[in-house]
Amino acid sequence: MEKWYPEVLKEFEIYSVFDLLLEYIQNNTIILNSEIHTALTTYHDPCNYGRKSLKAFGHGYFEEGRIITRACCPEFTDMVPKGNGNYCCGAGGGAWALPYAAERVYYGRIKARQIEETKARLVIAPCHNCRDQLKKSLNQEYELGIEVKYLWELVSDSLVLPETVQNTINTK
Repeated sequence: MEKWYPEVLKEFEIYSVFDLLLEYIQNNTIILNSEIHTALTTYHDPCNYGRKSLKAFGHGYFEEGRIITRACCPEFTDMVPKGNGNYCCGAGGGAWALPYAAERVYYGRIKARQIEETKARLVIAPCHNCRDQLKKSLNQEYELGIEVKYLWELVSDSLVLPETVQNTINTK
C-alpha cells in the first residue's frame, strides 16, 4: 500500500491475515497448542503473497507465514529454495480456474519435487489457488501423500480454547 496509496496509510492501518495472526500470537490474544500437528511440516510461498506483494506494495509475506506455522508445528522444514526464490505451484495467474489441468500439473512438477525432497507430510499453503493445486492436483498426480492446509486453518486447528468455551462445546 505504501507504494501505490501512501495517503491511505495516514487514515487507515492496513492489515493482512499474516499481520493479524502474528499480532494475536505475539500478544497472547490466542494460544496455540503445538502438540496437535506432529507431522513434519513445510510452508509454500504463494506468488501472490510473496513476489507479487513485494512488487506491488513493497512488502512480500515470506517469513510471517513460517513464524505462524512454526508456532503450530514443532517439526518444520523449509523447501529449497524458499521465500522469493521458491517455485510457483503452477496454479498462479488464475490457472486453477481455467481448463488447462494438464498444463497446470506439468508446471507444478517442480513444486511436487520440491515438496517430496522435504519429506514433509503436511504442507501449509495460504493461497486458495495454491492450496487447491497442491491438494487436488499435485498430491494426486504425483502421489505425494501429503495433507494440505490453509495457514488460518492450521491456526484454527491449533487453538487452545478457554475452559468456559471448551465446556460449552463438550455439553452440546
